[in-house]
Amino acid sequence: MQYQEIARDILAQVGGRENIVNLVHCATRLRFKLKDGKRANADALKKNPGVIMVVESGGQFQVVIGNHVHDVYNAVCAEAGITDETVAASTVGKTNLLNQLIDVISGIFTPFLGVMAASGILKGLMALAVVCGWLTQNSGTYTLWFAASDSLFYFFPLVLGYTAGKKFGGSPFLTMAIGGALTHPVVIQAFQASAVTEHFLGIPITFINYSASVIPIIFAAWVSCWLEKRFNQVFHSAVRNFFTPLFCLVLTVPLTFLLIGPAAIWLSQVLAQGYQAIYAFMPWLAGAVMGGIWQVCVIFGLHWGLVPLMINNLSVLGHDTLAPLLLPAVMGQVGATLGVLLRTREKKMKVLAGSAVTAGIFGITEPAVYGVTLPGRRPFIFGCIGGAVGGAIIGFCHSSVYSFGLVSVFTFAQIIPPNGVDFTVWGAIIGTAVSMVLACVMTLVSGLPRKDGQETIAGTVAGENDILAPMSGTVLAMDQVPDATFASGLLGQGAAIIPLTGQVIAPFHGEVASLFQTRHAIGLLSESGIEVLIHIGIDTVKLDGQYFIAHVKIGDKIKPGDLLIEFDRQAILDAGYDLATPVIISNSEDYSAVVQASDQHTIQGGMPFLTVTR
Repeated sequence: MQYQEIARDILAQVGGRENIVNLVHCATRLRFKLKDGKRANADALKKNPGVIMVVESGGQFQVVIGNHVHDVYNAVCAEAGITDETVAASTVGKTNLLNQLIDVISGIFTPFLGVMAASGILKGLMALAVVCGWLTQNSGTYTLWFAASDSLFYFFPLVLGYTAGKKFGGSPFLTMAIGGALTHPVVIQAFQASAVTEHFLGIPITFINYSASVIPIIFAAWVSCWLEKRFNQVFHSAVRNFFTPLFCLVLTVPLTFLLIGPAAIWLSQVLAQGYQAIYAFMPWLAGAVMGGIWQVCVIFGLHWGLVPLMINNLSVLGHDTLAPLLLPAVMGQVGATLGVLLRTREKKMKVLAGSAVTAGIFGITEPAVYGVTLPGRRPFIFGCIGGAVGGAIIGFCHSSVYSFGLVSVFTFAQIIPPNGVDFTVWGAIIGTAVSMVLACVMTLVSGLPRKDGQETIAGTVAGENDILAPMSGTVLAMDQVPDATFASGLLGQGAAIIPLTGQVIAPFHGEVASLFQTRHAIGLLSESGIEVLIHIGIDTVKLDGQYFIAHVKIGDKIKPGDLLIEFDRQAILDAGYDLATPVIISNSEDYSAVVQASDQHTIQGGMPFLTVTR
């Protein structure tokens, strides 16, 4: 039921089912392709407690959910009636080339990212087991687990053929069949017998081992889908279902082996060798840059552009030096989040930071970034600095991974080379530890504003458990308020003020949680989680907003002394209304006590008024 409620809100805020072109999800995000992005309400969606953040990048409307993204995805699909058959994968509208590239890459790789990461982790754990002497490479146990970990990568053309076919709007089984042709045993045998020259209609064939390749099948799938759409326009519906696939196979498979495949393999080698040339020029600088900017790339969705490069390095070179450089970037944010956890006294932030640290260790940094470090700014920057320093160390040590997976604590196992633990492994461990410790220490020292005191407009100091007076006037105990609902404490504990002026000011650092349409009452939420309702006068809702002027709106950030509402004090009195203004702690049940900060009969706005005991 919880996921269904979140799904209904998400569906409403993205513009409804009719506005959705395509929907996929990755490890933490729902990725929408919308017909009209202007119909989506990102600000409203950010207020949903089940949503961490909303990001519009790469031509996608991305809703960051966190670890429960799969459950929310299923709920959204169920609410909207979305299936593989009812959601088109075509692109609607025009977008720039970079956005198109990121959209294509994420759409192709996202569906099997989890199992790809699991396969890489299993390979790394097997390497660790061999080094520790727990397994031998000629044992049956090793053979079965090796097959389980290697099957996805060996048959990459089949898997990519399926997802690329869906992304390009064609038949995924047709493009998967083309991928199967690239890895067919007959083709592998022909490649091994390279001394024999084969021909296709008189044209010599260059057989290449396409196992674990990435780029050839993606280009071949695009060609097949392009042909499929044209043939569907030519053939009658009575014969289209088998003639279109027939002609696509007859044309695309030879074209792939004769032209697309060799060209794509050449491009793969150019990309891999080009990256190696840049990396070899100054590896520590490459590590510092990637470790520092990786999380920024993740925020804007640009990281998807590097995923094929990492996989291509593994395919062409047998190892990848890019992924280890990203490990400090991830653990730097984990360290910064840990620093927030250790320093903050806010209960909600401690809970959020604690869960974010756990998720970050296993490679999921969105809860840490969007929920903890980025809102605080300085922790995010310190995490990036730690990532840059750690990345420079790892680059200097020339660490590599030998299987693909999400960058996480399991990456250490994937860094172990075939000949056993060496300097590159220890370099990765040291670089990662430095990034995490450095970010944590910097955050502890100066990553958060001081919470032991806040300046008030009267020059006094108030703690995070204090509520300053939102107006000047005469203090009135809550049981003396001339309204039974307020006086009974049914709405919460607090006190009231009979105002001497016509202004309501902010009583703490926080945000506007609610604002009545009649502007006679406002709900506030402090940074430490205190919920306050300020109700100007008794029964003033009947004035229907007359004599009230709001200077803020829902979601606005506030600090002590900010003007929230102005009201015509004399006009309200002349209209026959009592101006006793209850200041209520709406979540009083979360605290053991709510008491007045002093026993003075009058108070000045901005002075300590109420204190809660946690």
